Amino acid sequence: MNPRKKKIVTTPVETNVKTSNASPTNESHGTAFSQLGLAEQFLRATKELGYETATPIQARAIPLVLAGQDLIGCAQTGTGKTAAFTLPMLDRLMQTLPAKTQNEQEPARTVDSRTGKNKGRRPRGARPKPRPLRALILSPTRELAAQIEESLKRYGKHTPLRQTVVYGGVGQHSQVKAMRHGVDALVATPGRLLDLMNQGHIDLSRVEILVFDEADQMLDMGFLPDLKRIVSKVPEQRQTLMFSATMPDAIRKLAQQWLKNPEAVQVAAVAAPAERIAQSVHLVDKKRKPDFLTHFLCETARGRTLVFSRTKHGADKLVRRLIKDGLRAAAIHGDKSQGARSRALAQFKSKNPPVLIATDIAARGLDIDDVSHVVNYDLPETPETYVHRIGRTARAGAEGVAVSFCAGDERGLLKQIERLTKRSIAVEPTIEGFEPTDPITQPAKRGQRGRSGGGGRGKPGGNGYRGKSGARNGSGSRPTGKAGGNKKRFGAKSAGAKPSGGSSKPSTGERSRSESTGTATAPAQKPRRQKGSTEPPANYKGKNKRKGRPTDGSSTKASGKRRRPSKG
Repeated sequence: MNPRKKKIVTTPVETNVKTSNASPTNESHGTAFSQLGLAEQFLRATKELGYETATPIQARAIPLVLAGQDLIGCAQTGTGKTAAFTLPMLDRLMQTLPAKTQNEQEPARTVDSRTGKNKGRRPRGARPKPRPLRALILSPTRELAAQIEESLKRYGKHTPLRQTVVYGGVGQHSQVKAMRHGVDALVATPGRLLDLMNQGHIDLSRVEILVFDEADQMLDMGFLPDLKRIVSKVPEQRQTLMFSATMPDAIRKLAQQWLKNPEAVQVAAVAAPAERIAQSVHLVDKKRKPDFLTHFLCETARGRTLVFSRTKHGADKLVRRLIKDGLRAAAIHGDKSQGARSRALAQFKSKNPPVLIATDIAARGLDIDDVSHVVNYDLPETPETYVHRIGRTARAGAEGVAVSFCAGDERGLLKQIERLTKRSIAVEPTIEGFEPTDPITQPAKRGQRGRSGGGGRGKPGGNGYRGKSGARNGSGSRPTGKAGGNKKRFGAKSAGAKPSGGSSKPSTGERSRSESTGTATAPAQKPRRQKGSTEPPANYKGKNKRKGRPTDGSSTKASGKRRRPSKG
């Protein structure tokens, strides 16, 4: 029996504990970091950062990770999941670090993936010793990967451990140079990691700890094939940690395949929103949403506001509309360059502008304090995404507001969210001038949105599918396009088919129906050259099928064209 397919052992936990991303020093039931078994270097780092008491997910996960146990952790966003695996992971890396390296007095150095240089001083003449990669953290987005690398740097600043981050959207030369210096821990997005692996710049054969952060989001983004390729390159004898904000069946299935007898730690009900978030919904027509967003930002949302759009084009369109209405806003999504995304994020953190329009993928895992409002301009297509969205507020122990704009065709999505969260979302009173008039409809099933036929273009069942006969599916036997190909294939012209010339208009002398008598008439016969004759037909236009060839035997020297000799 494969040991990685054993049944998950669930650790009993309280599900009614309040969680936060800050140091819960005011909570009497909190567990101090000093009681979790962390080494002195990491206790000093957490104390300098102002953290003395662990959050529930940290208190449950850190001892298990330190003991070498595989772990699958489920907690809401903003509950300190990053520290729950970075702190014990760094501790274990220090335990397996060679003694000569452990005794180094110099602090940890981060290899800058932008320049490929070590941050920190080094004795003159000394060269960095190549180290095997021993810890790998996979992240779905660039921003989240950068945040995890920053956490590694802060928590490991009193150790000689080295870490760096690689992700797409930027040049890889500096990242390759950083890996050549040797790092102990690597944070990476799956796509860029595979690129560097295929080029021979990254070797995973010595990895001891493998971490999947925001695992459910990586599956939603279609990274499963990439993840399988990466896991196949990592040693079987390893410690695997998987963290997620939700726990769908796909995550449980992967845990049984990739984790060895894992402990399951859950500190809150699955998909339960944070308790400090006030949730509400406004019923508004889809075409009035832009006006209503401007009204809401001017009248209600005074602090830093994060607005979620379903599409990248919609995010850019909203920014242009808000700027036109006199409001400062920026957008962040996958089509923007890494530099543009970083600038927009930095500006939003400094409240200039105070409004950020984002797509789900770009905003996943962002750790931004003091976000007062989260606006679901478009309701998400999956209820789990709603949990991730509203988790961007009420962080660091603060309270937050989550507001959703619901059109008539989004009522079904709203009901799905309420079923998942097991709570009813309060409907705000209608605002004068924004009374909803859209009909209430159910959303189309996934894969059938916007197509009445239920199939894709060119596939059986879809409106665009044309079978072997060339007829449009679902529209009787009406011929479409050219019928010549069908005539050749089946040996006869189908009834009502157009001439093989391909033109949709009747030819000269041909009429589909007589205007005077109303009776059908046969099409006029095309003039043909008599067999053995060199003269063109009497009613011919003057040129034969070969373009530019005169039919009267005249010379082409005047036109500058060479006349080809006749075969006779």
